[in-house]
Amino acid sequence: MVASGGLYLGLESSCDDSAAAIVQVLPGQKAKVLSSVVIGQSVLHKEFGGVVPEVAARAHAERMDICVTDALAQAEKTLKDVDVIGVTSGPGLIGGVLSGVMSAKGLALGLGKPLIGVNHLAGHALTPRMTDQVGYPYLMLLASGGHCQFLIVKSAQDFHRLGGTIDDAPGEAFDKVARLLGLQQPGGPEVEKKAQVGDPNRFRFPKPLLDRPGCDLSFSGLKTAVLRARDSMLEDQGGLYDQDRSDFCASFQTAVADVLVEKSGRAVEQYLRLNPHKPTLAVAGGVAANSEIRRRLKQLAADLNLTFVAPPLKFCTDNAAMIAYAAAELDQLGVCHDMTLSARPRWPLDEKQSALLGSGKKGAKA
Repeated sequence: MVASGGLYLGLESSCDDSAAAIVQVLPGQKAKVLSSVVIGQSVLHKEFGGVVPEVAARAHAERMDICVTDALAQAEKTLKDVDVIGVTSGPGLIGGVLSGVMSAKGLALGLGKPLIGVNHLAGHALTPRMTDQVGYPYLMLLASGGHCQFLIVKSAQDFHRLGGTIDDAPGEAFDKVARLLGLQQPGGPEVEKKAQVGDPNRFRFPKPLLDRPGCDLSFSGLKTAVLRARDSMLEDQGGLYDQDRSDFCASFQTAVADVLVEKSGRAVEQYLRLNPHKPTLAVAGGVAANSEIRRRLKQLAADLNLTFVAPPLKFCTDNAAMIAYAAAELDQLGVCHDMTLSARPRWPLDEKQSALLGSGKKGAKA
C-alpha cells in the first residue's frame, strides 16, 4: 500500500552514525529530502582506534530519539504527519541495528503506522534513484567501510551481484592504512588529504586479483604490503617524515583506484549484455566520497559511453534519507513488516548466490 501523503521517516544505526530523515516520495515525482540528521560518534571511538560495538550501541540508544526530534523539526513536520517508518534492520553491528529497530517498532506501534525493515546495502544501492532518478537496470559499485560489491540493480528487491571483496573492504583498508601511518580515524578522509600532496609513484604496491578473471576484489594483501614497506622504512631511517606518509597514502590510494577501475570495466562488460535503455554506472558508499576514485570512475564511464552518477557526498556515507527512500520503494511493492521484524547482523543483498564472506551459523556477510 503506497502512503497517501508520501512522507517516510527513516532510521539508520548500523555502525557508528545515528541518523534520522524525512523524505517525501510521490508517484512520478523526484524524491524530496526534507531533512537528514546524522550524529556521528568519532569522538567516542577515537581513543580506541576503531569502532567499539558496545560503545556504539549505547550511543545509538541515547541519540536516536534526538535524531528523530531534530529531523521532524527541520522538516517542519510532526510524527502524525509521517505515513511510513523505515528502519535499517541489517546488516551491521547487531547492538546498533537493534537500537534502531526497537526505536522504529516503538514509533510504529505507538502511532499505528506501517513499519518497513530495510537492508542497509539496499539503501546505498538505491541512493542514485533518490538523488538522480536513475532508471532500472543500472550498474552499482557499492564501496564502503564494510562492503564492496558490483551489483546490477533491477528493482528495490532484485540485486544481481557480479563480484565483490573476498576479504577486506576498501574502506576498511583505508582505515587500517591510516592507523599504520599514525593518522586519525576515520582513515578514509585522512588518507585522501595526505595523498593530495604525495607521490603516487614512489611505492609500487600490488593490485590483487587483477591477474584473475571476474569482478571479485581483495584488499588485505595491499594493506599488508603497506605494512611491510612502512616497517622497512622505519628500520632504515628510524621513523617516518611527513612526506613519507603523504607518499604512502598517494601510492596506496592509486593502487585501490587502479583495482576498482579495472574491475569496474569488467563489470560494465557483463552489465551491457542486458542492453539497458540508458547504460549507467553509479557509485555509492563511503569510499565513493573519495574524490580521486570518483574522478577515475567518471573517466571510465565517459570512455565507455555510460552515464556516471555519484550522489552528493552527504548521501554517500551512512545516512537515514537513503533508508527512508528505500522504504518508499518497498512500500510501492507492497512490502510491510510487523512487530516480529528482527535485527540481522548479516544480510546479503543477492541471496541467490553463494556467500562471498562468512557462511556459518550466523549466515553470510555478503
